[in-house]
Amino acid sequence: MNPSAAGWIDKFGYLVRDHHQYFTSFETLYAQLKSAGFVYGINLNVPDFIPIEHSLSEDEKAKINLLAGLYFTHRFTYGESDFETFVKHLLKFYQALGILKISFINRILTGKKTSAKLEMLINSRIYLEDNFISKTFNSSITNSLLFIDVLNFKRYLEGERKIKEVAQRLEYITINITYHTLNSKEKNKTDEKLAQLFASSLTFIDSEKKHFDGSYRNQLMQLHSVNENRYFLDVACLTVWEDHSLDYTESEFIFGIGKDLGFDKKQIAKSLSDVTLFFKVNATRIPYLKNPNLAVLFYDSMARIVNKLILRNSKRLQKELSESKELVTLLSRSTVRDLTPEEKKKVQDQLLDIFKSIPSLAIFILPGGAVLLPIFIKLIPKLLPSSFDENRVE
Repeated sequence: MNPSAAGWIDKFGYLVRDHHQYFTSFETLYAQLKSAGFVYGINLNVPDFIPIEHSLSEDEKAKINLLAGLYFTHRFTYGESDFETFVKHLLKFYQALGILKISFINRILTGKKTSAKLEMLINSRIYLEDNFISKTFNSSITNSLLFIDVLNFKRYLEGERKIKEVAQRLEYITINITYHTLNSKEKNKTDEKLAQLFASSLTFIDSEKKHFDGSYRNQLMQLHSVNENRYFLDVACLTVWEDHSLDYTESEFIFGIGKDLGFDKKQIAKSLSDVTLFFKVNATRIPYLKNPNLAVLFYDSMARIVNKLILRNSKRLQKELSESKELVTLLSRSTVRDLTPEEKKKVQDQLLDIFKSIPSLAIFILPGGAVLLPIFIKLIPKLLPSSFDENRVE
């Protein structure tokens, strides 16, 4: 399944029809989405009934996890309803939230089938920087508060009609928990990055306004569901995870919030243990924890972008390359020795001609796009058939 191509939601519906019992309750759904990183805003895995042909980018994993969370939440509420009914309910839910009020999106969605509308809407929900260069330097590009959509959808299906007010309150509490938890400890660069991710992910409250005050503690003790309170607690634990051993002030703060949320000490300790284990197991897979220098970060980010472009266009690239024997020879040669300046110029000229015929690879022919060619040359032998690189060692 390719979440970056049209029809992926219908494909999800086809795949999930044989896995209706994959999650047995909202609690098991939450636990699985937390272990996958989705609840923490860091998507490392997707449900294993989804076949993956190519490695997924983090935003693609976020799309799958978000849709899975929403689908099974709907199923727990409505039982055996069909996938088309779910898609219609979900579209109405996002309309009630006001997500579709942007005129540009409305014009695009006009006349499209329901699942196609939903695809574009979910694309708009996944947080991406609006500037290509700033996105390149931002390793984590997904919306850190996407699980709030799942909690809101659950409320909506249970009959809540002031759903936007609920969404605003959940965001307000979540961002305040993050802010005040950070203030309870000595902050470092990782903390600042985490705070930025949460702040940039706000949808229903204005991130430019100051929403940080002590009244959020009063709202914590209002009538929220156990599932919402569990999410609030996990967000608080996420904010202090990197210390590994909490000092007295942090322990008092976290256990104080947990008590306000209605949890006992054992449940609070379990939430702390979960987040500690998650980061211990996955630390090397979480981009913003690696903290490399800018040059390394730029190269790694660009490599991921080029890798994704190659994967999504591999068949067309194979066809185009098959018609250029000299280029194939030069690319194969580049895997075992450095090309001469003349050979590099030939490769560049012929590749740029190929990219002109594949619209989604237009990035390579933009001013400065040639700097991506070395990354392309490095990656392509690994992505095309083994016969392309006769000296490749498995």
